[in-house]
Amino acid sequence: MKIAISGTYSTGKTTTTLALSYYTNLSQTHAKTMREILPKALPGKRLEDVTGPELVQLGIRRLMERAVRESHLESFVSDGSSLHEWVYGMVRTELGMNPNIETDTGKIILTDELNFLRDVMENFGDVAKDYAVNTYDSFIHLPVEFPLVKDGHRPVSELFRSRSNDLLLQTIEELKIPYHIVTGNIEERVKQITEIYNLKPVMDIKQAIILAQNEMEKYNLKQEGA
Repeated sequence: MKIAISGTYSTGKTTTTLALSYYTNLSQTHAKTMREILPKALPGKRLEDVTGPELVQLGIRRLMERAVRESHLESFVSDGSSLHEWVYGMVRTELGMNPNIETDTGKIILTDELNFLRDVMENFGDVAKDYAVNTYDSFIHLPVEFPLVKDGHRPVSELFRSRSNDLLLQTIEELKIPYHIVTGNIEERVKQITEIYNLKPVMDIKQAIILAQNEMEKYNLKQEGA
């Protein structure tokens, strides 16, 4: 079983993925986030300031890494999916290149640059969608339940977050990939997912969550340069 945990920013994808992996011993996989890729790919750039072509480069880099990590695993739970790389770029073509601005959608000016980027992202989307259909058996979608974490690493507006959530769900449905919407706190989510796929726990649920949270804390400290 190859499961992708879907959801937009600050929905708890990573913690849910890690906790499920610890709880059931299901291999977990992920791709580096764009903020991790950015310093090496585009030194000195902020994510909200990248150009259209640079955004495509970041999406390709992330998709390539995800494909390599997932290629040798017979079963896994993935933190995100190939669709996430595409959705981030696609929504920027709809709401403007700076995802941190609460834009009035009725006032978006579709410049030649945005129109061209949309054509590019639609073609990139064909690749991302084909990969999803041919790789993932099922999706678990986490809807927006929690406020956006203001840590400086998620430079997106609530509008951008909402539109990303809608496009993810719409695309999963269009691709006819089976999916389940799971809600609640981390413990409730992990128990629901375990029941959906009839997975066998290998440790106490609270211990699995603590391990996941500890791993997240180490990751966040690393990102902050501690």
